[in-house]
Amino acid sequence: MRKLLSIATAAILAVLAVPAFAQGNLKMDFPERHGMNSEKLAQVDRVINDAITSKEIPGAVLSVVRGNDIVYLKAYGNKSVVPTVEPMTTETIFDLASVSKCVGTTLAFMQLIENGYVRLSDNVDRYIPGFRPWSDPENGETVNITVRDLLSHSSGLDPYINAETFVKEYGGNNPEKMEWYIATKVKRNFRPGTGFMYSCLNFVTLQRILERVTGEKLYEYAQEHVFDVLGLRHTCYFPLIYDPAVSNSVELTKLCAPTEVQSDGKPLVAQVHDPMARMIMGGNSGNAGVFSNAEDLSVICAAIMNGGCLVDKKGKSLESTRILSPATVRLMNTIPPQNDPSVGRALGWDKKSSHSGLRGDLFNPETTIMHTGYTGTSIVIDMESKTAIVLLTHRVHPEDKGGVGRLRALVANIVAGSIR
Repeated sequence: MRKLLSIATAAILAVLAVPAFAQGNLKMDFPERHGMNSEKLAQVDRVINDAITSKEIPGAVLSVVRGNDIVYLKAYGNKSVVPTVEPMTTETIFDLASVSKCVGTTLAFMQLIENGYVRLSDNVDRYIPGFRPWSDPENGETVNITVRDLLSHSSGLDPYINAETFVKEYGGNNPEKMEWYIATKVKRNFRPGTGFMYSCLNFVTLQRILERVTGEKLYEYAQEHVFDVLGLRHTCYFPLIYDPAVSNSVELTKLCAPTEVQSDGKPLVAQVHDPMARMIMGGNSGNAGVFSNAEDLSVICAAIMNGGCLVDKKGKSLESTRILSPATVRLMNTIPPQNDPSVGRALGWDKKSSHSGLRGDLFNPETTIMHTGYTGTSIVIDMESKTAIVLLTHRVHPEDKGGVGRLRALVANIVAGSIR
């Protein structure tokens, strides 16, 4: 037990040396000051190191947030194993894959709702003319797909398209053709709102709506109105066909963990792993494309848990960091009552769907939201206890073979079990 406590204490003390600006407005604090047991919390080291030993992942970074403070932050294993071996650090930036949906597209899109540009009940064809509705194969009845359906993955749109096939037929880096293809060609699998089908195409469609309404590219809008407002220094998109939205993109690239080795024998670095986002959308995509580190994502989690902004030591809202209103945060965390209960998704976040296993067994399913990314990233936020878990791994490095499903749940159970 003494050894476990010393491990937790050493991890915290190591991070206290990190400059304050690198953590936004969050500070490091001891778990006991936030009602957590350090000895129990330190058991996360065992399960993460076991996953590294079994070659499920080459490395990881874990951050645990309580309220407005980071209570545990630690790097494990290696950042890179190909072409060279480099140790993991807490500053390492990861390709978030589908976690981009919640921290990029969703937060940006909820601002459009809050500011009166878009409604959840708006039909998609209001913004994308010719967007085909669902048609009942038996009687020909048609039902329009709404913004709510896209955000909650209840639209019935196919989950994905084959990027290589699309590029051969329509060419690469072609967002306009992608929009047309989703609007007119992609299958509608069921009546909107009656089922759950996780679809990257939902979020590409949300991106295109946002870009029409704002006149900005998604990567530009998210950078200015979400990431910069929160003071994030290690978070951005790395678009391939546009200029980066950040001036220090070269420096950030050096911090990026590589993902899968390509046919040329080199891994992808600072290029989104998702084929559709990379090959068709040019890295500016609603379904993937955000790169970030554990500290910056901890800031996002804190803002969500504190009603849309960060707070000072006295619990007073720091309005300069506000990205959403408390009412918008509540809406975002709510399963739409218009949907069939089997859907189980909140707006942009998972809550009770068949994909919610990363929550583990102990966090309250009524108050916990979460999301995963294909590359091995994940976020779990319990709004009730104001506890967040940011677990970043790159299971697709050097090959797309690793698995982190069980690891995510084990870490969530340990963190929840450490709360007094």
